Amino acid sequence: MQASYTITTLNEFIIQRQADFPYAKGELSRLLHHVGVAAKIVNKKINKAGLVDILGRAGDINVQGEDVQKLDLFANQHFIDALRGSSECCAIASEEDQEITLFEDGLSRDGKYVFCMDPLDGSSNIDVNVSVGTIFSIYRRLSDRGAPADLSDFMQPGLAQVAAGYIIYGSSTMLVYSTGKGVNGFTLDPSIGEFCLSHPNMQTPPQGAIYSINEGNYAHFPQGVKQYMKYCQVVDAATNRPYSSRYIGSLVSDVHRNLIKGGIFMYPPTQKAPSGKLRLLYECNPIAFIAEQAGGLASDGSSRILERQPQSLHERVPFYVGSHDMVQTLLQHLADYPEA
Repeated sequence: MQASYTITTLNEFIIQRQADFPYAKGELSRLLHHVGVAAKIVNKKINKAGLVDILGRAGDINVQGEDVQKLDLFANQHFIDALRGSSECCAIASEEDQEITLFEDGLSRDGKYVFCMDPLDGSSNIDVNVSVGTIFSIYRRLSDRGAPADLSDFMQPGLAQVAAGYIIYGSSTMLVYSTGKGVNGFTLDPSIGEFCLSHPNMQTPPQGAIYSINEGNYAHFPQGVKQYMKYCQVVDAATNRPYSSRYIGSLVSDVHRNLIKGGIFMYPPTQKAPSGKLRLLYECNPIAFIAEQAGGLASDGSSRILERQPQSLHERVPFYVGSHDMVQTLLQHLADYPEA
């Protein structure tokens, strides 16, 4: 006789956890449901990207000065459409758009939440069949409901996030998110078209054996980062060194691996990007939120990422995130070698 087991879908899980938010009478649950719907649509398009005219550049440059890939535009539009359809989101900040997108129709204009996203992180990897992802963050609006949202709704520190997460489109597609009550991962089952709970209560090991950084930029890194990299490469059985260097070039992919296995991801400032390259609102804050909820740490090198007060919509910051002990050791190296 076959053993029976229970499958918990994303929608069921969201409903079960609704009591965690007495101030939200189902609105946050509906919003998260629509995030899952958009993720399924984007996943389907990515899976057949090699078969249709969706690969490659769209012939435009986004606000970051980067080539916009066709899939970037597709993902951006479908997440916007899904969030508009939820009627719970009044505005969106996206990597692909210079300004915030306002939802001016009656129901959406009254929405409680604003949404930040990188709709397709690592999209330049699509052409070579490497995993990519979506990163998202949700805040309660500060402006009056019924009035148009404004930039002040987005200028909140990461500690104010009510939910954050990412979707990784890889050998399997996973949605990982937190509402401040731990981290849970859901894997898309294509046979039933549902995200199913596969990684409950995710915890990252306090110490790992992987460091992730673009070593090609070594000459331009701060001295403290260089010294930490040397520390990672020294043989020391007591601390399980040397560590392995693993860098995919897709933030979601590198962070997801390190979240599960233990490790540290580093994107320091360089001479070319003295403020760092990753964006605070829709990359660093949501990833930091997930990392801390899973027992890890996230820093800009001198302060906790989630405590930073945003100064602009597309603000860039240095970013160090991962296993607690590894980030602590890195921060000590940065303190020992302050920049002149």
